[in-house]
Amino acid sequence: MGIFDKLKQTTMNTIATASTSLNSKCETFTFTALPESLDELKALPEAALDTPFKTAALTVLALCAYAADKNIGLEMLNWLRGPRPLNGQEISFLNDRFRDGKTYLPFAYFVGAIPDNNYTPTEPYTIKIMSNHISEEEAGYMKLFIPCGGADDPRPIKLRQRKSDAKWFLWEQYLLTNVKTPKINDHWA
Repeated sequence: MGIFDKLKQTTMNTIATASTSLNSKCETFTFTALPESLDELKALPEAALDTPFKTAALTVLALCAYAADKNIGLEMLNWLRGPRPLNGQEISFLNDRFRDGKTYLPFAYFVGAIPDNNYTPTEPYTIKIMSNHISEEEAGYMKLFIPCGGADDPRPIKLRQRKSDAKWFLWEQYLLTNVKTPKINDHWA
């Protein structure tokens, strides 16, 4: 083994150890269909809300519903927020994000949805949710990250645990920020 081979092996061992110690985790959720009502959302196994990962995955589904029908999406989001429903300013923010035909934004979080296919996810619908070394910095909260086909870095979502029943609820989401323009709307493509 040459000198550089030893160096490379040492570096790889260090990276592997550091990666494991950062408490990073990735959970994958697969859905055969997107829920079209609050009852359909509640019927999913993830609706137990017993992990922050499940609540984060359902948030993506609720945002997709909001893109299709604001009232249904609002019902879903308010249910996911538990005792803290959306206020007027937050609803206005959602409406602003979907303005000008940007209903594709939440679909960018499904595996296979990229600008070249206009954020059309592969089926079944799959979402990956990740934690990292900063996810549990604040007691009672969990900051997770969702990879986005239209962004270079995963986007954050913050969940809060209710002490009385240990369920996790949506606290904040940063999923509706701009993504790369879908090919159909990109005049330079």
